[in-house]
Amino acid sequence: MASLTGHRSQRAGRVLVRTIALLATIAFVAWSAPSFAGPLKTWGDDTPDPAPTETSPPSVPPPPPPPSSATSDSADTSNGEEASESAPSIVRAPGKVGLRYTLEGIEVRGNTSTLARVVLRFVPFRAGDSLDVDDKELLLTRFRLLGTGYFRDVQLSLRRGTKRGYVVLVVNVVERNTIVVNDLWLGLSADAEPDGKARPLTAYGGLDVSELNLAGTGVALGGAIALADGQLALRSRISDPQFLKSSWSAEAQLLYNNAKDFFGNRDVLVDDPTQTTSQDFAVVSYRRFGGLVGAGHEVGSVATRVFFDYRLEKIDATIPLAASHKRGLDVEPIDFYLIPGSSVLSTISATLVHDTRDEPFLPKRGWYLLGLAEASLTPLGSNYPYTKLVLRGSRWIPLPWDHVLRIEGIFGSVFGQAPLFEKFYVGDYTDLRPHRALDLAFDRRAAPNFFDTSIVEVRYGDYAARLNTEYRIPLYRGRKSIYGVDLFGSVGVYSVANARDFTQPARGYAGLSKLPIDLTFNFGMRADTAVGGFAIGLSNLIGFIPIRSEGQ
Repeated sequence: MASLTGHRSQRAGRVLVRTIALLATIAFVAWSAPSFAGPLKTWGDDTPDPAPTETSPPSVPPPPPPPSSATSDSADTSNGEEASESAPSIVRAPGKVGLRYTLEGIEVRGNTSTLARVVLRFVPFRAGDSLDVDDKELLLTRFRLLGTGYFRDVQLSLRRGTKRGYVVLVVNVVERNTIVVNDLWLGLSADAEPDGKARPLTAYGGLDVSELNLAGTGVALGGAIALADGQLALRSRISDPQFLKSSWSAEAQLLYNNAKDFFGNRDVLVDDPTQTTSQDFAVVSYRRFGGLVGAGHEVGSVATRVFFDYRLEKIDATIPLAASHKRGLDVEPIDFYLIPGSSVLSTISATLVHDTRDEPFLPKRGWYLLGLAEASLTPLGSNYPYTKLVLRGSRWIPLPWDHVLRIEGIFGSVFGQAPLFEKFYVGDYTDLRPHRALDLAFDRRAAPNFFDTSIVEVRYGDYAARLNTEYRIPLYRGRKSIYGVDLFGSVGVYSVANARDFTQPARGYAGLSKLPIDLTFNFGMRADTAVGGFAIGLSNLIGFIPIRSEGQ
């Protein structure tokens, strides 16, 4: 009996060991085999996963922990061939919490019209790369794809590869309409007759439309037109994010402007033999024709890009022989910032952009930083020797109650003799006057003057700065023609000035009123739609601007 009992115990022990070994083998095979049931981790889904319960286990298993050295040693001693086949390639990066996998490949899903290579152009990973699940480039890749304007939604996830430690990056996109309105201008402005006589109100308008993803190739083709009484501007452009299938983007533009502008503050005197009546303003007429070619490339990150542009234009200007006006208490000659007759503008520029916004139109978080440096090429025949620098930064901060705070700062300076359309225009910095559209200035009125400063003496300046804060409240989110509507309010201060406004302030102003600085504000709604993003605000009505575009 004792021997029978011992025999049974030994047999039960062997069965138990074999059962444990079988379960371990099944678990190991299930862990190592590719899984198509769900992703390991997803970037872009803001909805938290439900907490697992005993009766409802999670459908997606968490990433496996890295095997210990003891496990590796055991695998090496038990079966050398198997150890080489499933050697641990999941390791913890020094000083990091995330796991590293080997990228087996990239899959693009949901693209019905966009070519897969166009999507992959914006993915900075390649097969064979070591991929950290906590790498911020994964989230930035999603933001970059959204920023192209090709897609309404982008989700990035990982699924298991064919071998242990290997994963496949899945890029799931939802395409959107790619024929979009980049800018829309409609409104009323106060301008002047060609003889300088002031008029109450005239209409202006314009439209900038682009096909962002021509035939699914990523090539963008666009055009724009702006119209006002006696003014016309035209633009055409084409850009390719994969020029000659390289990592460089390329762009070309053509432009034409038949424009006029208005100068003079008070008591304007104009020496113009063609005019026999007194004038309220000195009117300058000019035409521009030219183009631009440029190239761009990513710098270090998918969120950072640099662009290089060369521009060549011919300018024909008709200006009064002489003109003067009152600046403060003094009568001074008017500088029109253009060379009479024919002249040439030739420049080269570099622009650095860092964009980590989570959405292109109604972002909740992220940064948008821009730095521009432009120089006139006098050795190549440019008649305008100048250098221009612009710095711009915006940050969107999500608040706990789902509202969004935006802080924006802009600073620019011009050194030298820039043409008037390259100087800083006061209407571009206050929300209460029409801003320029395709470099056309529609309004002759001086800037509002809430602080009672010398800002009313400035139309164009060599220096500009603005600090603005915006508060946004979501009202609606949808998935059809209107993707989102937000209520917003903004307030800020700005300044546009020339060097002499600081060294030789206009007489008649005292103390801080010598500084050309003033208040700007706005209140209204922003909308992200299938045809672009728009803003309609209270200041638009005050400034006779029913609709103002949301272009950067």
